[in-house]
Amino acid sequence: MNEILQESVYFGFFLALGTYWIGLGIQKRFPYTLCNPLLISTVLCMVILLTFQIDYESFDAGASHISYFLTPCTVCLAIPMYRQVKILKKNLAAILISIVSGCLAAALSIWGLCALFGLDGSVYHSLQPKSVTTAIAIGVSEELGGSGALTIMAVVVTGMFGGIMARVLCRLFHIKDPIAVGLACGNAAHAMGTSKALEFGELEGAMSSLAVVVAGIATVILAPLFAGWIA
Repeated sequence: MNEILQESVYFGFFLALGTYWIGLGIQKRFPYTLCNPLLISTVLCMVILLTFQIDYESFDAGASHISYFLTPCTVCLAIPMYRQVKILKKNLAAILISIVSGCLAAALSIWGLCALFGLDGSVYHSLQPKSVTTAIAIGVSEELGGSGALTIMAVVVTGMFGGIMARVLCRLFHIKDPIAVGLACGNAAHAMGTSKALEFGELEGAMSSLAVVVAGIATVILAPLFAGWIA
């Protein structure tokens, strides 16, 4: 049985989709913060791989095909942004200042934590682009000499945490303005944050989409400037 699963080219692909589908069903039945479909899918995949002793390479051989959809999915985020273009133009200055400030805060926090815990340059460069979408993050990380695998993990954990905590943090800090909510979700948690922002409303989703794009560009520019801060 294990050999059949390991030799199947699309085993990882259907396992990832199947567990995510289960996660969506659980979220609809129990609409709680921790019932995040991505979190549930990740846990289920880990349990199945460990139970049947299937190595990660066999799973990744099929699951990696899902990454082909990253770029078109990111492009689709432009749709809600286009629908709210008048509001974007009206608040352009505040939006740009907010996104750049968020990117600087992320860069400085990563540098501070890596310096505090004595992490080396490879880990630092891998974590630098953690708050942008995977397609951009991997390119930035590898260009700076980081680990692509570590970057992917950091991006997923960041997005997952942002998606889970977005509503809680907005309530805690009394953030109600839809523009602020959307920018925070997209800037801090990239595409996963945008998915959560769309649950708040279309305007929040549009702001989050914009934040993903601008934050990605800003990170590409800022990351090399911070690259030499940790050897």
